[in-house]
Amino acid sequence: MHMRTPILAAVAGAALLAAAALPAGAAPEPAAREHGRGAVTAAALLAELTGCAQVSKGRYRTDAGKRATVPVCARKGAVFWKADLDVDCDGQVTARCNRRSDPWFQAGTAFPQSDGRPLNSEKLSYVVVPSPGRLWRYADSGVRGGSVAAVMYEGRLRYAVVGDTGPADLIGEASYATARALGIDPDPVKGGASSGVTYLVFTGSRVTPIESRAAAQALGEESARRFLRGG
Repeated sequence: MHMRTPILAAVAGAALLAAAALPAGAAPEPAAREHGRGAVTAAALLAELTGCAQVSKGRYRTDAGKRATVPVCARKGAVFWKADLDVDCDGQVTARCNRRSDPWFQAGTAFPQSDGRPLNSEKLSYVVVPSPGRLWRYADSGVRGGSVAAVMYEGRLRYAVVGDTGPADLIGEASYATARALGIDPDPVKGGASSGVTYLVFTGSRVTPIESRAAAQALGEESARRFLRGG
């Protein structure tokens, strides 16, 4: 897991200039299903996220060196925050997530898949939560590895799992697959979104096995419908 800084991003960008163009296979994945009778939409979920019953003891930075502006808020069976999206390529080594494509690459994730291997950032939509610290301990809010989340950006909705942890004072990161599904450039060096991403994690939920995209989709839709009904 990493959070970019302007200096590191510039250095890494120069080092990877020859590979600056996205590979042809990096086109956005389809977002979570938002069509059909009774389907949940990003707009419906966002309409419920007005105000903030803050559960964090302070605010988070989105990147090192920036002001702390992001609180973690609670809302009827969920917690949420609104931040940027830095691209996490950590986990299994793949064609697009490796030490050449990502200078911050780490071959592990905080929560492994069912066979003990790290998660696959290129294929699995997951979000990163801050490591427990003075600001917030995610477990105290009913969040754990495998908790299902709805991630929203510019009207798009993608269900993901809690799959990794990051620095205790930074927030706003998700996997390569999550970024791609939301139509965000998934390149770990020059990609991501500077703002406008909402992370809604359903407390007490757990996708089993954590690496099942189908299970995340099913539990995400069920949890979102329950959330809209009032918990």
